[in-house]
Amino acid sequence: MTIDLPARARLRSARVPADGIFEGPRVLRRLPEGVEEKPYELFGLNPLGRVLGAEIDGVDLSDPLSPELRAELNRALLEWKVLFFRDQRITPAQQRAFAANWGPLETNPFIPKGDTDEVTRFARSASMPGFENIWHTDVTFRPNPALGSVLRLLQVPPRGGDTMWADMAAAYDNLPAAVRQRIDGLRAVHDFIPGFDRFSDLDVLAGWQEQFPPVEHPVVRIHPETGRRTLFVNQAFTTHIVGLERAESDRLLRLLFTQAHVPEFQVRFQWRENSVAFWDNRATQHYAVNDYHPHARVAERVAIAGDRPY
Repeated sequence: MTIDLPARARLRSARVPADGIFEGPRVLRRLPEGVEEKPYELFGLNPLGRVLGAEIDGVDLSDPLSPELRAELNRALLEWKVLFFRDQRITPAQQRAFAANWGPLETNPFIPKGDTDEVTRFARSASMPGFENIWHTDVTFRPNPALGSVLRLLQVPPRGGDTMWADMAAAYDNLPAAVRQRIDGLRAVHDFIPGFDRFSDLDVLAGWQEQFPPVEHPVVRIHPETGRRTLFVNQAFTTHIVGLERAESDRLLRLLFTQAHVPEFQVRFQWRENSVAFWDNRATQHYAVNDYHPHARVAERVAIAGDRPY
């Protein structure tokens, strides 16, 4: 039997897997093109993942940041997308002060508060399970989604309760060229209701619709500091792509959503008490693994206001 290799190659290149994930080698580029690896001088850095995620040693978050330390931490954030700090016995006020080095803090009316409006408290137990086990980018239902978030674990379950992050620049880079060309320039609608109706009263959510109407964002966002193209749709808040029929929009979004599921684009962090994570919300999605019930898991988060995606 004769095998028509060119024809098989054409068929293979045209095939889109049902789950949207394309097998084979990955493009795992951590830094923007033209940016060279440089050492960090003010702290130690231990990489946890290939394209994102690093533990920072030698920084006490209870202390004010010097301009030099803030600048070097910001470079690490841009290059590693999520930074982890161990054994940080900080107060909520110190957590807020650290986050405020990156800009004004935002509030979230849908999540219980900590000691102030800027602190959101995730107290999960057998009677109050977590609903964050979905790949998402925080508050993309806002015209200006958060720049980043600082999350501190106060109570850690004996097993489980990890959080995972995905690099959405890698997710974009690894789409077929035809898909990248198709989605560049498209816009999608983001709405808070799909993300919160799983655990909130719909009458309460309806009262917030006037303050938080659906917004449009580009499907592919250009990071304002690194210039990298990042995939900017997520399962929690993105409802449809503007200008496409619903069936076509759903098919395309399903393919794009699954890019966050690729292990090569991810890092997984095992929490300990007083661990802190600081992530770039413009470059990542995250997923809180819900495998610890009936044990408790308590965390507090501070979010930094961002800019309008372009």
